[in-house]
Amino acid sequence: MAAMQLHWDIFCRVIDNFGDIGVCWRLARQLVAEHGREVRLWVDDLASLQPLCPSVDPLKSRQFYQGVEICLWAEDAAVDCPADVVIEAFACDLPAAYLAEMSQCSPKPCWINLEYLSAESWAEECHGMASPHPTLPLIKYFFFPGFSAKTGGLLRENDLFAERDRFIAATPTIDSLEVSLFCYDKAPVGALLDAFRDSAISIVCHVPPGKPLAAVQAHLGGSGPWQLGNALIQPIPFMPIDDFDHLLWRCDINFVRGEDSFVRAQWAGKPFVWHVYPQDDGAHLTKLEAFLGCYGEGLDEQMKTVVRRMFVAWNLGRNIASAWQGFVDSRAAISRHNQQWAERLAANPDLATALVKFCAANV
Repeated sequence: MAAMQLHWDIFCRVIDNFGDIGVCWRLARQLVAEHGREVRLWVDDLASLQPLCPSVDPLKSRQFYQGVEICLWAEDAAVDCPADVVIEAFACDLPAAYLAEMSQCSPKPCWINLEYLSAESWAEECHGMASPHPTLPLIKYFFFPGFSAKTGGLLRENDLFAERDRFIAATPTIDSLEVSLFCYDKAPVGALLDAFRDSAISIVCHVPPGKPLAAVQAHLGGSGPWQLGNALIQPIPFMPIDDFDHLLWRCDINFVRGEDSFVRAQWAGKPFVWHVYPQDDGAHLTKLEAFLGCYGEGLDEQMKTVVRRMFVAWNLGRNIASAWQGFVDSRAAISRHNQQWAERLAANPDLATALVKFCAANV
């Protein structure tokens, strides 16, 4: 069975939000459901996984959910029996004892560092690059998700589009423009709310708890819901990961952040605005421009300008009102582009399938 790489270990350290664990959880369950792998997901903070998967008990050090063995990655945890494929997500360091055991295996496990998503050209150049361990007989491979066939693709389940289309077809339409608002705390939420207040059309804005709701409360006070002119701003409960997909499918425009919700918004095929994870050195803006470069292919120059103005305004906090108005007025054309964009991305292998294929070739 080792030749087919049945056993996979995925290691994840939760940093400061739900993005990293969201990616790892989606990958783990897809490897089980669609590729028949036996997956252990090692997480150092089960309390961060539990809101995404309410059936997970954060007090249990080992449990099974949706076929995935979920393990608490504590400092003193005995992480034995290296798997055939070992994934360290986002450069989290593997335990030294586990690495030592990996080095004794024959054949050696396929060791993957799953990197963050970026449309920058260097990601294509570095995808699949091998890095020998300095002292142990092990090789680590850098695996980059991405938007082209030269990268590892994006997480996408086999039946995702069919499920999305069924859900949208069964969802009653309402007269208001539905918006979801998911962002980091540096997003210019107050300016966006002011633009909503001045809107000539009816808006319903769904705000999840955490940083988005805190930003709304800081601007409006109280606990909501709030009526601002034609706009209803309403808090919503934290949603399990699949329910959040449904929210993205239902809304007309989605504000998303980071990596996981950013990818899911693209599969939704609806207009979206991305808030990139802010970095002090401004690297996030380079990342934003790289994405706009590939995403804008197929848009005419006027639409490119409209989309770019909104994405840049949202990430820099400038000229929100005019950028928002242009974006809303163009939402039908942007929606058509996003449906084509999703189909274009789906022509590439999904991330889980690409990983399975890559690892089989690098035993």
